[in-house]
Amino acid sequence: MTEYNHSEIEKKWQKRWSDDKIFECKEDSKKEKYYCLEMLPYPSGNLHMGHVRNYSIGDVFARFHKMKGKNVLHPIGWDAFGLPAENAAIKNKIHPAKWTKQNIARMREQLKVLGFSYDWSREITTCDPEYYRWNQWFFIKMWERGLVFRKRANVNWCPSCQTVLASEQVSNGMCWRCDSHTERRDLEQWFIKITDYVDELLDGHKQLSDWSEQVLSMQKNWIGKSFGVEIDFALAGAKKKLKVFTTRPDTLFGATFIVVAPEHEIINEMKLQIINYNEVAKYAIDSGRKSNIERSSSKEKTGIKLEGINAINPSTGKEIPVFTADYVLIDYGTGAIMAVPAHDQRDWEFAKKYNAPIIEVIKGNSSTSVEQHAYEDEGLLVNSGQFDGVKSTEAFDIVAQWVEKQGFGKKIINFKLKDWLISRQRYWGTPIPMIYCEKCGIVVAPEKDLPILLPEDVEFTGEGGSPLKSSKIFVNVKCPKCGADARRETDTMDTFIDSSWYYVRYCDARNDATAFDSAKLDYWMPVNQYVGGIEHACMHLIYSRFWYKVMRDLGLTKHDEPFINLLTQGMVTLGGSAMSKSRGNVVSPDEIIEKYGADTARLFILFAAPPQKQLDWSSDGVKGCWRFINRVWHLFDVVNTKSNIVATEKDKADILRITHQTIKKVTYDIEKEFQLNTAISSVMELVTALYTYKYHSNDNGISLEAYKAVILLMSPFTPHLCEEIWEKLGHEECISTYTWPTFDENMTKESSVELPVQINGKLKGKIIVAMDVVEGEVKKIIEADNKIAAQLKDKQIVKFMYVKNKIVTIVVK
Repeated sequence: MTEYNHSEIEKKWQKRWSDDKIFECKEDSKKEKYYCLEMLPYPSGNLHMGHVRNYSIGDVFARFHKMKGKNVLHPIGWDAFGLPAENAAIKNKIHPAKWTKQNIARMREQLKVLGFSYDWSREITTCDPEYYRWNQWFFIKMWERGLVFRKRANVNWCPSCQTVLASEQVSNGMCWRCDSHTERRDLEQWFIKITDYVDELLDGHKQLSDWSEQVLSMQKNWIGKSFGVEIDFALAGAKKKLKVFTTRPDTLFGATFIVVAPEHEIINEMKLQIINYNEVAKYAIDSGRKSNIERSSSKEKTGIKLEGINAINPSTGKEIPVFTADYVLIDYGTGAIMAVPAHDQRDWEFAKKYNAPIIEVIKGNSSTSVEQHAYEDEGLLVNSGQFDGVKSTEAFDIVAQWVEKQGFGKKIINFKLKDWLISRQRYWGTPIPMIYCEKCGIVVAPEKDLPILLPEDVEFTGEGGSPLKSSKIFVNVKCPKCGADARRETDTMDTFIDSSWYYVRYCDARNDATAFDSAKLDYWMPVNQYVGGIEHACMHLIYSRFWYKVMRDLGLTKHDEPFINLLTQGMVTLGGSAMSKSRGNVVSPDEIIEKYGADTARLFILFAAPPQKQLDWSSDGVKGCWRFINRVWHLFDVVNTKSNIVATEKDKADILRITHQTIKKVTYDIEKEFQLNTAISSVMELVTALYTYKYHSNDNGISLEAYKAVILLMSPFTPHLCEEIWEKLGHEECISTYTWPTFDENMTKESSVELPVQINGKLKGKIIVAMDVVEGEVKKIIEADNKIAAQLKDKQIVKFMYVKNKIVTIVVK
């Protein structure tokens, strides 16, 4: 054949796939479905190698299962709302819609050049009104079910992005989007009651046996289920009570002070009684400038005593001081804790600093006094009234029951996961379909008015909050109830709402009447294989699981979980560091594709490391994959070369065995183990065997069949190359729609093995032994070998050496 021209060949087959609609699909009850999905990209303007890896992995699964005869849904779309587009609009004086559509066009072309097997007829863009109208519809349905509410809350605020953030969107005190330090602010916001489904989110893990334990563990820790007791501490001389959550009711008698978060409502409610209120208020402002991570992880604990008020420990009746400290967070538990310094080191350090009492209530075997260090191990209760002598490990239920009986507390279950804050004070997002009327209050927009469209008459200045406030056309509206003048909500929805249900829209992407036809969901859902980064474990993957359960309760789907199997691919790095424009270590897919072709880029990204592991970019590795592609290309000429040597039955059996072993290994590695790198390695071994084989065209077509197996096995990895060779082999049908090769288990087994024979530690010869022989037969074969028999005399076989159940050495003494 001529030299391999990757540019010409790849364009040829991409056009053929598109023209013939090879990867478009529709429901077919006679065929088993397979829904393969990669997490949809944000249209930043250019693909990076992380994208290439994610989508190449998914494409292997999609192509493989299509060749296995399944009805494959493999869609793609764009997570198109968000702050970067709006920030770009502010910076470049361009509308975010225009900026977004330009980027989508660029990235769509890049995806097509890579040859991914997407059903482009189902493409979605979340910033299109045809999509986000259903965000608004779902919002209304959740409002009707009591899952949407508005309240004043202490929230995370990003001063750079000029918007609030959900707790999940703050990492180490930094905004997830721009890495700016966040603040705490008290604002009225919209929430979704994800906490109504918190137990289901945990229990649902039992159905996710094909998810990695790491992801499940991350979700469990994020949800943070804990069992404890809520206890009321009365305030001396007042009718107010402080509600405290504790996981250690067994230490109640040792609670010597209370600590409330600086944002706790009790501070304002008791401001007249707090003598040092001005100092406390200043401390609260300073605390609000710190992130939750900074507050809870700081070694130096700070706080202020609320002079003028005391709480009463309900177990002892004694008055105890009340402090405010920034290490107590308002959004965990009740925002107030009972401090037991004798048995909690953090409380101990605080007590020592502020001269609070330390009372031992658990006696252990330690000789160290609680005046020197907190005792946090097990023991017997002391100084605890009628509970003295009770084992601390048994005291939780005993004391909790007593607290409930006395009427000053109750057992509860607490969660770290809070209700989902979805309000965003920006333009480029889904308008929240709510209206404010002075007469009627908060009124939901009528469904017939959906979608509530984003207005065009806005200015992007980056100042003054949401640009929507400046649009009179948008803001001014009539109340749908009474007809009076009213105003629209100007907050938009968190963009994680867009990605919480997009996977079901793919099932019926062109439906204008409803979000989707549930009958189509019944066929396609749940997703069989989901591929994406592990960084989405505690935001997108929790939100989407929650959303799917709500859809189930709305009667829209019959399943509990949206994703059967999850593969979280590793990061692509260069020199050990994550690729980043700021670091200047970005490798452009365009450069690789132009020089070596899309198949080379795909092959390297899949071969260089197991999918779940980090992959370090290597130019030498890319060149090696390019060389291998050319070896496969030129192997066409090799297997068609006329040979004067006739293959023996053993020669033919050997190449057939290697072929069937390779088919078995590649099939297993893709379908069961997801080890795509080892699958490719196995094909490489078969290619090497074919180059070594000397009997092409003189072995009844066996080597040609082996070569066809190579091309079929490589087609999910390097589809353009394999389509071209497949055509040259005389096939009219695209290899993408051909049947995956099968193997004969009997053909995978070794029929015989060559064994070295050692006599007195020295190699004396080699014999060929059938794989199913026994020791006595091996001895007969050795004795029948004249050269070895002369060395034997009265010596006996004393040892067999095995590797993977194969005899590899015979030792004779």
